[in-house]
Parts: sequence; C-alpha cells; structure tokens
Amino acid sequence: MRSVGDALDGLMDKAFTRKPPKSAGAQMRFLVKQLKGTKAAAQLLGISQRTVERYVKNQLKNPRPDLAGRMAGEVRKRWQLKVKDKARQAAASTNGLMIDVRAQLGYAAPAGTTDEARERHLTLALPPHHAGRLFDAQERGGEQHMRQAVADALKEVYFQQRGTRAASLEEVRMLNVEHIEFDL
Repeated sequence: MRSVGDALDGLMDKAFTRKPPKSAGAQMRFLVKQLKGTKAAAQLLGISQRTVERYVKNQLKNPRPDLAGRMAGEVRKRWQLKVKDKARQAAASTNGLMIDVRAQLGYAAPAGTTDEARERHLTLALPPHHAGRLFDAQERGGEQHMRQAVADALKEVYFQQRGTRAASLEEVRMLNVEHIEFDL
C-alpha cells in the first residue's frame, strides 16, 4: 500500500532535469553545501561532524543502510527545488495531473441508493485546480488531507463527470489504496 504523499514525491522526482548524486561522498557534499556547514549536516543526519567530514573527503564511502536511506531522502528533498516548484506551478495552473489509482471507492448518497465501496482501477486526468488543492494539502501535511483532496477530485471528475451527472452525490470515500501514482 502506497501513500498519497509518497506518490506525490515520486511525481516530483520525475520533474528532475538532472539525476541527484548517488555516491555517499557526493550526497554529503551536496548536503553540506545546502545546509551551509558540516555541523548542520551532522545534526540533520544524527551523526558526528567528523563522520560528515570523512564522507566529504571520500575517506568513508559505504554508509550503514539506515544512514544511506536518510542521506538519499534528504538529498531528494532538497534537489532541484526550483524545478520542482516550476512543475508544481504548471500542474496547478495549466497542465493538471494524471492519476492512476486502484482502491476501494464508495460514496455517501441519498437514501435508496448504494453507498457500498467497491474496488476500482481508474486512470484519469485531473484538472489544474485539483492539482493545486492536492499540493496545498501536501504542504499542510497529513496523509488524510491528501486522501480527501484525491477523493474530492475523483468525485468531480469520475463520479459526477464534471457536473453532468450525480449532482446529489455528497462525499466520496477512498479506502484501502492498493496503488496510486501521479504523472505530469
């Protein structure tokens, strides 16, 4: 099961114009430059300042798996911020997003209709205003906010077909997300 936040992070990785550094030394040099010092990098990663200096000088080359994961995550978070912002802005203003989701989707509807969730696999184009709401929910934090933004987008685009049907549909619930992926 993949979270909406992970899927959005993967989307931003697709926007990179260059690959992030792969070696431990290059990653550490990038973090030291971004954080303006070895002390800040050491505090961020939870290691000693001397260890950071050894990675910068390539005296150490193979970090422990947990440290390697933290380093790669922090580099990805800070890599090409302007490119990521430009991609977000384009998606939220003109381009929108593509979503591929496999989850149990159900809805709250007036009495006499079914609201039982069932598994669906949808691939849809989301309009720019939904992309903007999704990025806003990501900034506010919390997986629940992002899931609700996706559910609201699916309600409008898929269930209500942009206002041409199911006008009385109140709320779409997204449960048991098996797969979710976004594309620009």
